[in-house]
Amino acid sequence: MNATTNTSSRFFNSAGLFTLALRLVVGWTYFSAFWRRVGLENKLDVGTSGYIGEKFNHFLPNALLIKPLIDHLVSNPDLLWWNMVAFTIIEGIAGLFLMFGLFTRAMSVAVFGLAMGILLGSGWIGTTCLDEWQIGILGLAAGFTLFLTGSAAYSVDGWMMKKDFGITRKRWFLWAGSGPIDAFNGRLRPVVRAGSLAILFISLATNQIFHGGVWGTLHNMSVKPRVEIHDATLSGKMLTFTVQRVEGADVYGSFMIGLAVLDAAGEAVLELAGTALSQFPQENIHNAYVAKVKPGAHSLILPLGAKAELHVMDDAFSGLAQGEYRLLLTDISGATWTAKIIR
Repeated sequence: MNATTNTSSRFFNSAGLFTLALRLVVGWTYFSAFWRRVGLENKLDVGTSGYIGEKFNHFLPNALLIKPLIDHLVSNPDLLWWNMVAFTIIEGIAGLFLMFGLFTRAMSVAVFGLAMGILLGSGWIGTTCLDEWQIGILGLAAGFTLFLTGSAAYSVDGWMMKKDFGITRKRWFLWAGSGPIDAFNGRLRPVVRAGSLAILFISLATNQIFHGGVWGTLHNMSVKPRVEIHDATLSGKMLTFTVQRVEGADVYGSFMIGLAVLDAAGEAVLELAGTALSQFPQENIHNAYVAKVKPGAHSLILPLGAKAELHVMDDAFSGLAQGEYRLLLTDISGATWTAKIIR
């Protein structure tokens, strides 16, 4: 072993040791997601209220770049379930291997990819501290750092290198496991600088897009519910419209306690209060995704990300003159949303 190689080895050994706490905590962060869903509760059960697929549906309204992928998955429940199983297994393996320091660099790449998915999918969610955005950007930085350092002492990679296992002499092991990477010699600073600046750019860009955190007016899409109404039509005795909840806290529904159809003068043609909406016929609700609009104890419940076509049949619509009407929905918070209806 020449002096340069010896110095490089000592450098990477020190770097791998210094990031021990980061490796353990990041590893647990991802393994704990697997443990919560499989060990502590069964959150892969489609029939449970905590089903991870429904949580994934919450990401949909304001996801960045990967919104079409999320839309496709939540529109196909079987495919979504298989993806949630695969996602959970990958998180479990990546987290556990990272804590043990086994194939550290390969696991750091997995962490980087998982963090990017979290950032783009749910970086807009967080009622108080921009929770998901922080998890995403810190995961990117941690994954990049652990790829550079690998692991040393207190790791399976380090133990195998110390015992001089044959696998550790393979060139691919340095890129998938740990140890000094010759390709970085003399070029480590540019690699670190370029990677760090790229991650900083992603952090600033997503912070601005999701929250207005760099300039302009701060906004948080997780604080107040917002509902969109589309394709409202009146035909015969039937009112048909599509409703989608696109903002608000992911752990709390929007509770619709009022539905009214108003004429051009603002007079009510039909009014349904909370009691009537709590008894809304299930067969008149056609949900598009796994997060479902459904009747609750005192209202109609709209989970975050849910989208459904609703049909309201009533004799009050019989004989209405052609013209413009207005649909008014009222949330229990007092928020209201309106849409134009053409008959």
